[in-house]
Amino acid sequence: MYDRLRAFEGRPAATAAQGRDPVNQPMIRHWCEAMGDTNAAYTGPDAVAPPTMLQAWTMAGLSGHSDDGGRSSAHDELFALLDGAGCTSVVATDCEQEYLRPLRPGDTVTFDSVIESVSPRKTTKLGTGHFVTTRTDIRANGELAGTHRFRILKYAPAARSKPQEDPKPRRPRPVINRDNQGFWDGVRRHRLLIQRCTACTTLRFPWLPGCNHCASPDWDTVEASGAGTVFSYVVMHHPPFPAFDPPYAVALVELAEGVRIISNITGVPYDTVRIGMPVQLEFLRVDDDFELPVFRASEA
Repeated sequence: MYDRLRAFEGRPAATAAQGRDPVNQPMIRHWCEAMGDTNAAYTGPDAVAPPTMLQAWTMAGLSGHSDDGGRSSAHDELFALLDGAGCTSVVATDCEQEYLRPLRPGDTVTFDSVIESVSPRKTTKLGTGHFVTTRTDIRANGELAGTHRFRILKYAPAARSKPQEDPKPRRPRPVINRDNQGFWDGVRRHRLLIQRCTACTTLRFPWLPGCNHCASPDWDTVEASGAGTVFSYVVMHHPPFPAFDPPYAVALVELAEGVRIISNITGVPYDTVRIGMPVQLEFLRVDDDFELPVFRASEA
């Protein structure tokens, strides 16, 4: 089986495929607004695209890729082979990007993709399967601008035994590292802490190792008042997930301090949540040793 999988290594997945749109300022603006990135390099007549948008210019959108876009059937054939071997589930694991030159509004994007590697069968907590790495070389007006490596795991889900004593699953735990430890320490003390750059005083959330406005690595914190409004929201109906009971509202809350946080809305039915609705911070204990910041709204 592995010999059949390895035969896909080096096969092109796309050759001289063209991005659906040239690099353009509206997409750059939407990206920066979503990321909260206010760097001046991404605005004005000499604007460049944020480097991390590299893959965005190759994506097909909701309507999918066109048949004449230079793409091959290699991925479909590989995935069909893995599906047939029982590896019917997929999860993205990581990506690596290398930037060689900035992308600017008006640049025409073309790209070549190749299936770079297929790993031997690996056993993970999710199940057993194979890691598939695809490398995409992205060009602007024919000049190599960057390389994007994207890795997925195609796997057969592991059989899971049901808990004997506590049938109710626990909420997933956040990954806590040196960059966000202080935030979760604050949550345990019922304080919602926002990072503040000590060089330019810009507030930022979520927590980052450096300022996205002036690039200073130095910061302190301010405590949020807890007041906010619903900036945007979605109602989750599917897929069902252990420890969650859909439908429920997930909102992007704009705090009074100006930064935004994603959280749940409590206190009102999910179908009454609206943009602009005022909300107030509270802390929800979801089990014996885990609390989360959520936001309570009033039906009035």
